[in-house]
Amino acid sequence: MATATKTFEYSVRDRQGKLVSGRLDAQNEAALVRKLRGMGYAPVSIRESGGGGLKREITLPGSGRVSLKDLTIMSRQFATMVSSGLSLLRALTILSEQTESRGLAKVLGEVRNEVEGGVALSNAMAKHPLVFPPLMINMCRAGEVGGFLESTLLQVADNFEAESKLRGKIKSGMTYPVVVLIMAVLAVAGMLIFIVPIFKKMFEDLGGDLPAPTKVLVFLSEQMKWVGPLTLVSLIVFAVVWSKVRHKAGVRDVVDPVKFKLPVFGPLFQKVALSRFARNLGAMTRAGVPILQALDIVADTTGNVVVAKAVHDVQNSVRSGESLTGPLERHKVFPPMVVQMLAVGEDTGALDTMLYKIGEFYDSEVEATTESLTALMEPLMIAILGGIVGGMIIALYMPIFKIFELIK
Repeated sequence: MATATKTFEYSVRDRQGKLVSGRLDAQNEAALVRKLRGMGYAPVSIRESGGGGLKREITLPGSGRVSLKDLTIMSRQFATMVSSGLSLLRALTILSEQTESRGLAKVLGEVRNEVEGGVALSNAMAKHPLVFPPLMINMCRAGEVGGFLESTLLQVADNFEAESKLRGKIKSGMTYPVVVLIMAVLAVAGMLIFIVPIFKKMFEDLGGDLPAPTKVLVFLSEQMKWVGPLTLVSLIVFAVVWSKVRHKAGVRDVVDPVKFKLPVFGPLFQKVALSRFARNLGAMTRAGVPILQALDIVADTTGNVVVAKAVHDVQNSVRSGESLTGPLERHKVFPPMVVQMLAVGEDTGALDTMLYKIGEFYDSEVEATTESLTALMEPLMIAILGGIVGGMIIALYMPIFKIFELIK
């Protein structure tokens, strides 16, 4: 039966005499001392971490979540430390102590203990699939086998940084239209709920027949008493249900093809998927991951089932001894430029270079598309918002023009 581990807080001095503090899990103090000495530290003080009373750590919802930004920073720092000559154990210890993500710090501590016990780094990462993506695990495994782990870690960091930058471009481009749309909805709902009833009472006191636009506005205001709460509840229910079913195969088979056919955003979704495909496959090819395994992993990282099916078709072609680019011509999601560049890369033995060029091209295309969409959406959304609010104001003031006639 395995002995339960305890958490200890320690203070040690490194080889330069600098005082270092931290926390580690061990079976007892003697085992912790052996660990610290094996890491090249001289223990100064060790005490068991308190787990009760006011010392108990409070975990907020979402505080254990590991974001892509956390992985990007960790990968870059890990690669820098390993290439500088630090051992894996010391690098993992430093990373677990200085990362701002509590969830990542805990996982890195567990990975460090696994590595200290003789487990390979990639195998230790594979035990945490919710934190480390398959692309990172397999690239680290290829780097371990080939003896170039530090260069592989640098490629992982570059890949994560490019993905983080891509997501940032999309978010920045879509933020303005979403904010304006929310403001428009809130403005319309506020006018229907609070302002129109006041005018309605005034119109009733004056008497007379209301214009058709004003009648429509009054009718909508009356319906908002039950439509508003029902819409709000429906949106909340939809958001909860969608978050649970959006990754299911049946839902993705219907939704993902529709994304590419949208009139304005379809080309953007396609370029994002192609950028991820080229960048991830290029990184894994350059790291030495076997092509069949790389294609299997890349299919799940594109974010769209249409591209994933095309990649699996390519995988089956390669498995049967055919070329890499042959099946791509049968899938319209891959433009002729991509197919021809991959064919040249396959013939010249520079497939990874061509994939990187394709990824860079579509990254720039995504940036240009988001900028053009933002430039187009800004005046369009302002015009729509102004038209809706202005139309409501005109509908409210149309009866006022007849006030003097009603008074007479």
